[in-house]
Amino acid sequence: MRTHYPRTPHLPWSPGATSDDVRTGDLSHLIGREVVVTEKLDGENTTLYGDGLHARSLDSVHHPSRAWVKALQSRIAQHIPTGWRISGENMYARHSLPYDQLDSYFYGFSVWDADGHCLDWDRTVPFLRGLGIPTPSVLWRGTFDERALRALRLDLSRQEGYVVRTAEGFADTGFRHRVAKWVRAGHVRTDTHWMHSAVVANGLGPAAALWSVRSGGPASVEELAHALGVTARASDAVVAEVADRLGQTGDGRLTAVLAALLHGERRSTLTARLRPTLGMRLARQVADVIGLAPGLQRPYPDEERPTGLLRLSYAADLGVLHTVAAATAQTTQEREQSEWSALYAEEIRAWQPPRFDGLGPDAADRCRAEAREAYAEGRIGGPEEAAAATWRWRDGDFPQLVHMVGPSGSGKSTFARGLRADVVVSLDELREAAGSRADQRGNGDVLRTGLNQLDQALGAGGTVVWDATSLNRHQRALVRKVARRRNALLTHAVMVVDEVQLVRRNAGRAHAVPREVLESQLRRYEPPYPGRAHRTWYIGPDGTIEDKYGDGDSHADE
Repeated sequence: MRTHYPRTPHLPWSPGATSDDVRTGDLSHLIGREVVVTEKLDGENTTLYGDGLHARSLDSVHHPSRAWVKALQSRIAQHIPTGWRISGENMYARHSLPYDQLDSYFYGFSVWDADGHCLDWDRTVPFLRGLGIPTPSVLWRGTFDERALRALRLDLSRQEGYVVRTAEGFADTGFRHRVAKWVRAGHVRTDTHWMHSAVVANGLGPAAALWSVRSGGPASVEELAHALGVTARASDAVVAEVADRLGQTGDGRLTAVLAALLHGERRSTLTARLRPTLGMRLARQVADVIGLAPGLQRPYPDEERPTGLLRLSYAADLGVLHTVAAATAQTTQEREQSEWSALYAEEIRAWQPPRFDGLGPDAADRCRAEAREAYAEGRIGGPEEAAAATWRWRDGDFPQLVHMVGPSGSGKSTFARGLRADVVVSLDELREAAGSRADQRGNGDVLRTGLNQLDQALGAGGTVVWDATSLNRHQRALVRKVARRRNALLTHAVMVVDEVQLVRRNAGRAHAVPREVLESQLRRYEPPYPGRAHRTWYIGPDGTIEDKYGDGDSHADE
């Protein structure tokens, strides 16, 4: 069934309302509710279904400006549930405002289920992203505040206005009470309607190449490399093979394509380089796939393979991993190994444990992690056994260890000082107490002293921070051994700072390490993968946790 998109009422202070427009005079339905304010784009209102699309008019005729969005609909149609519809803006043709940096020619702003219910905003954004559809920029979010909205300032030469909607979902019958808009005065500034003029396409920005891949579109090596500001390390054929083999949309497809594009890059520094463009989560996922895929190209004991693949599934999507491993294989043997592993993966049903609602956040995180490991090892067979297998951690009565990870100058000590820790074990401070922070000759003794302090601190309970570079698995394993002996909740706090910033920060430190030492650290650095601790935090250059794995706030287990 086709559904006409409702007319959006103007806010009382909208200067662009005309005598033909609907204006709301009652804002009582917004007062006290959380609202999201997004940019109003100057395009053509369009609705997509699994079996077609239409513009605002249900009997929309063909127009050249609609060809692009029709192609998009055909790519994503199978992923739109029956009876659902996606409302958005077709931005292909220039109307009154020119755009030259669009992420896509279609932006979605609402998703409606088969019962005519508009999804809440926090479900709308990931649903659309999973189809490769961006959403308009969020200009403001919070409890409805008329003064704050009236104070919003737009660049009226480039922006048409804004739309206010409740963050929570609503029924279509309540649309006029939950959505309103502000439009600039004289927003139509052309003498001829755009549909009766020659089509002038708006301009796409570099990020459009990324959204094209997300939506199932073609993967251009040149355009993707330009979007990321990197040099491509793979041929068009390899990237095309990955794009063609992976039958999905969204970030999974983009992760696979970018991992193939950058195959062979140094994982330890790649997350920080990609983060400004992709965001922390997608950047580290691409880097993790690059690091893990080569392992699937090597022989592996078949009797251990199911457990190994289950653990890999906690760090990366197995379909993505095997697709990248097969496409980037350098020899016939490597490809055969990856394809053999993929056959095993078809039998793997990656299982996510229950969320353990009702427990404290730390206890819930611990129980999920322990249940996940028990399942990988075959000690439990499903969610129904998870509660019994995790009873000993449900009361939250265990110490906690935050294990800092990152090169010198990445901000570990600064972040550690911001934690509510009972004890901080710092190897730098232990070296200083022994004579010199820069003296590496006594590292063995310093490490033993630090591990003894860690053992005593965890034995006393509370929260302990281990402040050291912890560059490789061996160094982290020594700390992990103490944490396990003391039954501690282990959190990896991984600092993600690019090399340029590290060099600059190091130069300004009171105790700077020599440049060659920092370079050596970066060569040896192997960040931990997700799942190697009970939970993992990824911390950006400003000391903010930007991504989490295994933490209840991260939705990593959903």
